[in-house]
Amino acid sequence: MPFRPILPPLSRRRIFGLSLAAAGTGLLDAHGAAAGAAGVASPTEASVTVGSTRIGVIGPEFGGLSYEKAVMTQRLFSASNTDLTGLFRRLGPGLMRLGGNTVERPVWTAGGRGGTPGQIAPADVDALAGFLKATGWRCLYGVNLAGAATNATSPVLAAAEVSYVAKALGASLAGIEIGNEPDLYVGAGYFPKGSWTVQAYEALWRRFRDAIVAATPGVVVTGPAAAGSVAGWTLPFAAAERGRIQLLTQHYYRANGQDPASTAAKLITTDWRLHTELEALKHAGWAAGAPVRLAECNSYYNGGAPGVSNSYASALWVIDFLFTCAIWEVSGVNLHGGGRGAYTTIADLHNTVEDVRPQYYGLKLFGMAGEGTLLQTTIDARGRNVTAYAVRPGAGGLRLVLVNKDLADDLDIVVTLPGAASSATVLALCQQSPGAPGPSLTATSGVTLQGSAIDLDGGWSPAAPTVVPVTGRRLKVRAPRLSALLVTVTG
Repeated sequence: MPFRPILPPLSRRRIFGLSLAAAGTGLLDAHGAAAGAAGVASPTEASVTVGSTRIGVIGPEFGGLSYEKAVMTQRLFSASNTDLTGLFRRLGPGLMRLGGNTVERPVWTAGGRGGTPGQIAPADVDALAGFLKATGWRCLYGVNLAGAATNATSPVLAAAEVSYVAKALGASLAGIEIGNEPDLYVGAGYFPKGSWTVQAYEALWRRFRDAIVAATPGVVVTGPAAAGSVAGWTLPFAAAERGRIQLLTQHYYRANGQDPASTAAKLITTDWRLHTELEALKHAGWAAGAPVRLAECNSYYNGGAPGVSNSYASALWVIDFLFTCAIWEVSGVNLHGGGRGAYTTIADLHNTVEDVRPQYYGLKLFGMAGEGTLLQTTIDARGRNVTAYAVRPGAGGLRLVLVNKDLADDLDIVVTLPGAASSATVLALCQQSPGAPGPSLTATSGVTLQGSAIDLDGGWSPAAPTVVPVTGRRLKVRAPRLSALLVTVTG
C-alpha cells in the first residue's frame, strides 16, 4: 500500500539538490556503436564530477526480495528448486522476507505434515532452511498476529513457531516480523473500528514479542511493518519500542497499479514523496535506535501495473530507487513479488520459474556496484533525465552507476574523478527487441546485461567489459538513451 504524506514536504529545490548530490552520468554503450540507433541524433555532451564527500553507505544484504508467507506451503522454497536457487545465487548473498497479507492466515501446527494451506508445519520450515542454505541468503521471517483477533493464534503459538524456525534456520534467520501492515487491520476486517489503535497494536505486539524472546533469547525482532501511516504508526511505535526492536521496518509503493496514471513514464521520474518518507523514516530510526529497512516495496501496489511494472522501465526505476534509499540511510529493501504478478522480480507458476523480469537486471546491476561508501557527485546533463551514483568499495577503486532515462538522446559524458586512475571498464544494461529501431521503455523482453540475457537457472554469459581510456582524473564515456551502466575504475 502507498504511504500517506506525513511531514511538511521538503521543498522541490532541496530534494532536487539531495537527489543530484548522488547523481552524475556517463557511460559507453554495450557493444560500442550498437547504442547509436538509426535515426538518433548525435550524442549530447554532458559532464559529471565525483567528489570525496560521503553521502551514504551500501551495506551487506541491501537488495533483497519479499514473498507471501503462503508460498511456504506450496514449497516454492526448497533446495530442489534449482532454477530459483540459481537466480538467487546470481544476485549474491541477500535477505529474503516472508510475510505479506498471507502471513495472517496460517498458524503453527507442530504436528502437521506440511504442504497444507492454513498451516505452517516443521516440514515447511525445513524446506525453507534447505533453500536458504543452497542460496547463501538469510530470511526475515513473519508470524501471524492478526489471527489473535479470533484466537486462531496466540503468543504461545508464535513463540513455539519461532523456536523451531530459529533452530532449523540457524544463522540463516535474520529476524522475526510480527504481523503485516497493522495500520490496515480495521479495513481488512480483523478488528472493529474504534477498538484498534496504535496503542492497542503496541500492547498486542508486546505480548507476542515478549513470548517469542522468552522462548528464543537473543532472537532479532522487527516492526512495525506498516503499509503507510508513518506519522500515525511508525513514528510512535519507534519511540515506544526503543530497545525492543533491532530493525525498524516499513512498506513503500509509489502508487496504485490499477490507476491509469501509473505509467512507465511516471515511474522513471523523480519520486518526491519517496524522499519525504525516507527523511521521516531516518528520524524514526534514530528514535528507535535501530536501522530502517523497507521490508516490502515495489513500483505500484495491487500487484503492480501490467505492462509497466514488468517492463524495462522497472529495471531503470529500481536502480534509482535503491540508491535513493541508501542515500537516506536505509539499511536495505525487499522487493515484493512471487507468482505471475506484474511487479514480481522473478515470475513463477506451480513452483517453476517462468521468467526473469527486467527488474531483476536492475537489481543485479545495483548489486554489482557492491558494498561501500556513496560519494557525492554533481552533473550537468542539460536537462536530460539522467542520474548516476558513485560507490567507493572498501577494497579501493571506484564504481559509477549511470542511468540515462532520456527517451531521445544518447550522452557523451566527461567524468572527473576524485583522484587519478589507471584504467576503467564499462558494463551495460540495455533493451532491444528484434526488428525494433531502438530501446523501448515499455518492452517486457529483450533486456540484456553486457550483451547477455540471464537464463531461468541464473546462467549468464556476458561479453567482456568495454575498456574506457583514462587520462589522469578524467575519462569519457557514452550513455545511450534508456540504458544503465556500471563503470569500474581502478587507481
